[in-house]
Parts: sequence; C-alpha cells; structure tokens
Amino acid sequence: MENARRFNTFTEFYPYYLSEHSNSTCRRLHFVGTSLLFVILAVALVAGTWWWLIALPVAGYGFAWVGHFFFEKNRPATFQHPFYSLLGDFVMYRDMLLGKVAF
Repeated sequence: MENARRFNTFTEFYPYYLSEHSNSTCRRLHFVGTSLLFVILAVALVAGTWWWLIALPVAGYGFAWVGHFFFEKNRPATFQHPFYSLLGDFVMYRDMLLGKVAF
C-alpha cells in the first residue's frame, strides 16, 4: 500500500485533489455523480421517501470511482483522505460550475 500524503489543511489538500482529477472524463463523471446526488437528496426531502438516501453513496461514489479506475487510472483519494476528498468533490463541483475548473 502506498504511503498516504499528509495534509494539515484543506487548502493544502485541494491542489493535490485537482491533480488526481486531470482527466476530463473523470471530472465529468464526478460532476454527473454529484449532480445526481443533489437530485436524489431533493427527491428524498420533497417526497419524504427516505429510502432514496441509500442511493446517495452509490450515485456519488459510483460515477467517481468509474472515472478513477477506468479513465484517470488511479486510486480515489477517498481511500486515504475521506473527509478532505468529500469536501474536495463539492469544491471541484462548485469550481466547475463557476468555470474555474474545466469540464
């Protein structure tokens, strides 16, 4: 197993996170998965069908991991840095919406 890099802050981690997402297909799959996550969450909240919440990790991680294993060809940062990676996904999603990170 590879040695995990240590990061003291999310600000230190985020450039590393972006470097692990250099493949545009991987980034797009992250975007699709995160968008689907928000849709599922909205449906669950509006309709009161809480069983939909089970699909959140499948949608979020499923698309992202396909991107990493088949296109980026690396291990998702989630395995070494779960909290920072989750936060990184939401920040990258925002940055993609704002045009700061390319689709």
